Amino acid sequence: MDIQTNLKEVVAELPENVRLVAVSKFHPAEAIEAAYAAGQRIFGESKEQELSGKYEKLPKDIEWHFIGHLQTNKVKYIAPYIAMIHAADSYKLLAEVNKQAAKYNRVIPCLLEIHIAQEESKYGFTFDTCREMLRAGEWKDLNHVCIAGVMGMATNTDDTAEIAKEFHSLKTFFDELKKDYFSDRPEFREISMGMSHDYLIAVKEGSTMVRVGSKIFGERIY
Repeated sequence: MDIQTNLKEVVAELPENVRLVAVSKFHPAEAIEAAYAAGQRIFGESKEQELSGKYEKLPKDIEWHFIGHLQTNKVKYIAPYIAMIHAADSYKLLAEVNKQAAKYNRVIPCLLEIHIAQEESKYGFTFDTCREMLRAGEWKDLNHVCIAGVMGMATNTDDTAEIAKEFHSLKTFFDELKKDYFSDRPEFREISMGMSHDYLIAVKEGSTMVRVGSKIFGERIY
């Protein structure tokens, strides 16, 4: 498994306006160091304890993105350094991020996780619950949170038409939110969608950020 070669192949397929989050969860620090040596700086993790261990031992110019389901009681551990939270799936979580970020005088970018897949097991706002949360307006008082866009995961299927349809629905919803709630907020610009098996479809449908792991690092080793 040549991580650097794999990384270069993925990067070569992405337009300049699409950022790559190298999903390093369950892979050792050495794998991250190999990707770092090839120029990668954004890495995605989904477990607070694993992330904290890697943060301590790896270069401090790494931009760490939290991409998994985040429990409110874990926010305090990552608040000092996390660069972006991809899966804000409730107002309660946004409020907790705001509270913890304030302690460090930080503003933490967060993406609203939207449930677009067929699987019930996936987290996220529905289109309607997200509209309700934004309409309520409390989020505007969260001065230490920056709502920077949306994130979604497509159904785990070989049906590329279904995947494209789901990604298209997220892009359409992003456009709606931009018009209705964030037209005067240039920071609301990210659409995080697409993983190792479907990122090229996601890019065609308007993704600005893809989360690629196994295509770069191989299958998880622990």
